[in-house]
Order: sequence, then C-alpha cells, then structure tokens
Amino acid sequence: MTGTLVLAGTPIGDIADAPPRLAEELTAADVVAAEDTRRLRRLTQALGVTPKGRVVSYFEGNEAARTPELVEELAGGARVLLVTDAGMPSVSDPGYRLVAAAVERDIRVTAVPGPSAVLTALALSGLPVDRFCFEGFLPRKAGERLARLREVAGERRTLVYFEAPHRLDDTLAAMAEVFGGERRAAVCRELTKTYEEVRRGPLAELAAWAAQGVRGEITVVVEGAPEKGAEEVGPEELVRRVRVREEAGERRKEAIAAVAVEAGLPKRVVFDAVVAAKKSP
Repeated sequence: MTGTLVLAGTPIGDIADAPPRLAEELTAADVVAAEDTRRLRRLTQALGVTPKGRVVSYFEGNEAARTPELVEELAGGARVLLVTDAGMPSVSDPGYRLVAAAVERDIRVTAVPGPSAVLTALALSGLPVDRFCFEGFLPRKAGERLARLREVAGERRTLVYFEAPHRLDDTLAAMAEVFGGERRAAVCRELTKTYEEVRRGPLAELAAWAAQGVRGEITVVVEGAPEKGAEEVGPEELVRRVRVREEAGERRKEAIAAVAVEAGLPKRVVFDAVVAAKKSP
C-alpha cells in the first residue's frame, strides 16, 4: 500500500480562514513538508495543534533534492502533508514537482481546499470572471516583461498576475504600454488582512498611483482584450503594428502572428497586408 500526498491550502491573511480539515491533517500526517518551518510553527500555534509527524522544509532551494525523499516516504505508505506560506501549494509556490513525481508512481494525491489569492482577487476586481487565466509573476527584466505581456496582448479572458510591491509601478506602466492605458484593471493589496485595499481603474491611472509607492502582498487583475474585427483594424494599422514589433527586435513571422492575435484576425490577413505594403511604391 502506498501512502497519500495531501496538498493543503493555508490562510492568505486572516487565520480564521483556515479550513477545519487543515488542523486535522496537521496532526494526522506522518510527514509535514513546509515552505517555511517557522511560519508553520506560527500557524500551528494559532490553530492550537501540534504535528505528530516529522516536519521538513520544502522550498524552492531544496525542492528538486527533497522531492525524491518524499516520494520514497509516500511509496512506503506515509501520509505526507504539503503546505506553503499562504494559499494553495503548486500555484506559484513549491509543489508541482512533488505532485508530478507522485502521479508518476501512481501515488494518491488529494487536497484540502483553502484560501486563494487568485480567486479572491478575481471575485473582488469587478471585472468579468466567467473566463480567466492566471499568469503568475512576470519576468523581472524590462525587456522580458514586455515580451511576455505582448504574448497575451490579444487575450480576451481576464488576466490575473502576482507582483512584488517594489515592481508594481513598472509592471503597471508596461501593461499600459502594451495593453493600452485605458484597459481596466484592479490592484488587490493585502487581501483578507487588516489593511486590505482594492484599487480599480484604467491601467495608466493605476500606474501613476503605484509610482507613489505601494506595500504589501499584491495581486493584479486585468480586463481581457476587446474583440476587434477586420473593419476596425485596417491594413495600414496592421502594417504599422508589425513594423513596431520588428523595430523592437521581433522577427517578422513572430510579429505577424502577434499582431494577428491582437487584432483577432487570421495570420494570413496580416501577412497579406505586409506584403501589399512592401509592393506599393
């Protein structure tokens, strides 16, 4: 009999949001793998429980090395509980490697659902929630950040991002540049905590606000791209957009594909516009 891997959601701010099963699993697990053992200690003290099993650290720095150890524990019949600092393991936190390795060995994986900054921010944003995609953290380097944003410039689903407070102003400014300053967004700060704040508005306005300095845990929700048809984006505009991307260093093939996504048009339409412009005197 193999064991069970349990992924447990932990509070993102208010300790009262901890699911009742979390306390049960903390006392029942043979091994508790925690992103930060000190934070785990504070969590268990707040819940009034004491783990009976072995407590080990499981964070980005040792995730690759510790995964095989935990898989062997699971293969031997252990119940392993995985918790991160806040929210659900694997969602921009350690966990994916362990889940994938357990699945590969046909080991049962289950979860204790809990608070989620992604879903909480989405629900509070005031933006469409019927379709959305989670993009995690953007790259730190400006060029890479712009390139990543351009990849989803035409995405019509609502976008959700995590961001560090000291990079928020640069990120919002980059979003305004790529998506347009009038694109609606919401910056959700310190969710479920004492100083919770949700700031809503156009990206350009939010970027100016963030330039004054922002603190706390940040989740950014951005409205999806509006639908555009061929009648709204003419050939000259399509050619202009391709040229802007080429001047920024993109190859023509990638630039055409990206502009097609932005405009909601087949790539062939953009390609034909570029070819026609090249032939015209």
